Amino acid sequence: MVFKSTKNIQFMINEFYERLAKLAVNYAVEVKKGQRVAVTGPSIAEELFQAVYVEILKAGGHPLIVPIIEGLDELLYKYGSEEQLEFVDDIKKIVINEFDCYINIFGDYNRKKLSVVDPKLIAKVRGSPANRELTRVYMERSATKDLKWVIIPFPCHSFAQEANMDLFAYSKFVQKALLLDREDPVREWKEIEKKQDSIVNYLENVDVIQVLGEDTDLTLSVKGRKWENCCGHVNLPDGEVATCPIEDSVNGNIRFTYPGIYSGKEVENIYLEFENGKVTNATAKKAEDLLQELITIKNADILGEFAIGTNYGITKFTKNMLFDEKMGGTIHLALGAGFPELGSKNQSAIHWDILKDMTLPGSKIIADGKIIYQEGQWKI
Repeated sequence: MVFKSTKNIQFMINEFYERLAKLAVNYAVEVKKGQRVAVTGPSIAEELFQAVYVEILKAGGHPLIVPIIEGLDELLYKYGSEEQLEFVDDIKKIVINEFDCYINIFGDYNRKKLSVVDPKLIAKVRGSPANRELTRVYMERSATKDLKWVIIPFPCHSFAQEANMDLFAYSKFVQKALLLDREDPVREWKEIEKKQDSIVNYLENVDVIQVLGEDTDLTLSVKGRKWENCCGHVNLPDGEVATCPIEDSVNGNIRFTYPGIYSGKEVENIYLEFENGKVTNATAKKAEDLLQELITIKNADILGEFAIGTNYGITKFTKNMLFDEKMGGTIHLALGAGFPELGSKNQSAIHWDILKDMTLPGSKIIADGKIIYQEGQWKI
């Protein structure tokens, strides 16, 4: 893309960022003329900010760009008082309460930046009344589509390092996961939407789901709950079918294959036991102290989501849940807030996705007594 300023200076936007910006602005949130659009993300994503800014302007929207300077989170936890840590500025409230669209650029200069922060402090900040209220409004406006939002990735060195790739290989991985290597990415995502509609239509007539696998025998009710066809409208990349279990219906146990990532910290080998919807036992091989603190946050010991990954183009766990939870052959469960539009009643300050490999021998999902998914493949 080439465009000219009033001073006849030409600017070039990287093609990858241009295609991603078009997908986010015109397909995911569908910016309309006159709409207010907030764009947040790390300051290192300057080129992607510029590309998104241009596409919002071309769509007739009014962009508000909010780049986050590196180091601020660490400084806040180091020097902030309790009041400052829990404070939510009115500007943030205005964005969540009044803006039409919200685009979150997901990237980071250092994924381990909060590794030395006390887990109790992180949990306390996330569970503060002000943050709970902001999350509640965000979820409710999202449910009614009054606020349309999307998370988009910025390929950066820290994410590449976490995925054990160089930046060039990681950028190619991101491009393929987003289908930006295809001639018409929007058409491709619309095709995925059609294919997943049949799965969603089947699942919406299911009452009880049982998950079997390694150290896992978990049952939950989804009777009357809606299922969502996730095909690029709120996450890019995408590829999952998701619902929210009836809050008090979850019983049994589950061991997660992959580490849960929270604020850059890895909680490894998570094992949970549920009784009548609540976590009754929680252990982890690494960072169990963080796990224990997180489930003390109000309603974070209740499942807010059950989902099955459908993007078989994502074949590698990268410690980035924006990609990992979509991986074909996996399921993920989220502790905390559910989605009101899917029928969830659970409100919490967190929504923490944790991933399990379902390709292992003996892994299966049973719906109302019928095997619908076995060792990573659909049977319906």
